[in-house]
This record gives sequence, structure tokens and C-alpha cells, in this order.
Amino acid sequence: MRTDIFARLDREPEPPKIEIPRMSRHRVALFGGTLAFYLVIVHLVLISSWLVALDWKVMLFRPYQQWPSLHAFLDYYVVLGQRGPTAVMIASWLGWRSWRQHTLRPLLTLGAALLLLNASVGGVKHVLGRLGPHYATQIGSAELFAGGDIFPSGHTANAVVTWGILAYLATTPRARRYLSAISATVSLGVGLTTVYIGTHWLSDVLLGWAAGLLVLLALPWTEPLITRAEQLILSARDRWRERGRRRAAVLVPVAAGTPRPLLPLGAASAGEAAASLPDGVPGLMPARVRAAPHPAHPARTERSPGTPAGSRRPSHTDRPPRSGSAPARPMTGG
Repeated sequence: MRTDIFARLDREPEPPKIEIPRMSRHRVALFGGTLAFYLVIVHLVLISSWLVALDWKVMLFRPYQQWPSLHAFLDYYVVLGQRGPTAVMIASWLGWRSWRQHTLRPLLTLGAALLLLNASVGGVKHVLGRLGPHYATQIGSAELFAGGDIFPSGHTANAVVTWGILAYLATTPRARRYLSAISATVSLGVGLTTVYIGTHWLSDVLLGWAAGLLVLLALPWTEPLITRAEQLILSARDRWRERGRRRAAVLVPVAAGTPRPLLPLGAASAGEAAASLPDGVPGLMPARVRAAPHPAHPARTERSPGTPAGSRRPSHTDRPPRSGSAPARPMTGG
């Protein structure tokens, strides 16, 4: 007997009506506040303020030496913020949702979020060029424009986006609340873990949280492009399927056990044979796609299948005609 759990694994008969998030006033206000926080963090690091001094204090405290028993567990926990493993896990889940709901929106939304993340976080990383705690050269320095790529924290921003996309794509308010709490917990833990291990400054993590949240808040602006891309992909898929059906209709194989029709006796060419057969005969081309005779070769005239009278061998005038009885050969030796 089927239960509700297994029934939910079946594909839905038609795409559900899912409300697409819009850029409301509340979301615009959150976006503006997060952007202001982002710019303040960057400014405080650029002027080497008290935030940079706090970075050095936390780094010199060396949390991984204070609580060494947590190191083994946190080495695995920080993987939840790496791009490769998290993208594979989230894409697998969203791919199943796309198949079940007959829509490409979950996968296209994930792709748009990752593109925004790479463009925003990656660009700031390479422009500021901050070195990590393990490569710092001068105590109290912000270590900017030194060829590094850790500000903001990519681990933290990636955790915010990849786990937060589940809450963004939730179909019910209750699921959205639960998934928002889970994604916030995971992203906070990943950011603090990078500080514990010593791979990031504390200000890197603060900026990574803000960068990931900005990507999630900006996703409604990409919804028209996502809808347009989905329509183009689905229309291309439908055209490809229709082309395959037409090709299969023209080249229909003869079914097993169906007698193959014989060619007419007087049909001397494939074109005449196809013309003499009715439309709809299985295994043969319809009459509308018959091959026309080649213009360089005239059509052969029909002739009776009987044997022509007379001999086809040429006559030889220089040879004497044979008589009815052959001359006797001379006998030798007696």
C-alpha cells in the first residue's frame, strides 16, 4: 500500500502555480540596509580602524589552539561552505524539483545566484587583494592590495547563497521559515569556523555574510530573465521533439510479421514502383516523397518479359556457314 511519503515522490500531473517573489518595499529596505552595512565594513578596513585591530586580536588569540578538540569536527563542517560540494548537493535537489514540477525555474535561479555571487564577491576579492591571517606580514596592518583574495570570505558568502536559495524557492510560508532558520545557522557556523581555523579575518566573515545576503535579496530582479530563459529552453526542446517525430513518421520501419509488398511486374525503376503503390503502405515512403528520375538518364521503356526471337550474336561474313552434318575427321594410325 502506498503512503503519502512515496506519493510525493511522483511527478505532478501539471506544473503547480508557484508565486514568484517580487521586489517589495520590505525587500528593498533590507537590500539598502545590507548594502550600507557592506560599504561600512569595507570603509573600516580601508582606513585600518578598530575593526582591523579586532581582526588581529582574534587572530593572535588562535582559537584553534584554545579549543583543539573541535578542530577535527570543524574541518568537515567547513565543507558546507565550499562551492563544489554544496553546488552539487543543492543542484541535485533542485534538479529533482524541476523534474517533478515540470519547470526549470529552480535550476535557473540557482545558476543566476551563482553568477551574481561570482561577479560581486570575486570582483571585490581581486580588487582589494587582502592577505589572509596565515600570510600576514605586519601586525596591525589591513594587508590590502597585496595579491590576496580572501576579502570578503567566499566560504561564508557561498554558504549564505547556496543554502539560502532553498528558502527563496520554498513554496509555503512554513517551509520558508524553517529553511531560512536552517540556512542562517549553517552560514553563521561556516563563517565562524573559518575564523576558528585561521583562514579568514573576522571582517572577512562579516563582509561575506553581507555579500551573500545581497545576492539573495537581489534575485527578484532576475526573475524576468529567468522566465525568458525558461521559455526559450522549453520551446527549443519542443521543436527538437517535433523534428524527431516528423523524422520517425517518414522513416517508419516495417513491423515484425507484416508482409512486405511486392513490386509491380512492369515497374523498372524505384520511382515507378513507389508511384504504383498506394499511400500509407508500412515501410515505404508515401507517394508525395517519390524520387523523380534523374534528368541525365532518360526513362527506360517497358518491354515484355518474354525472350526475344533470334540470336544476339553478331554475324561473321568471313566464316563459311556450317552445314547440317560436320565433315568426318581423317583417321590416323591405321
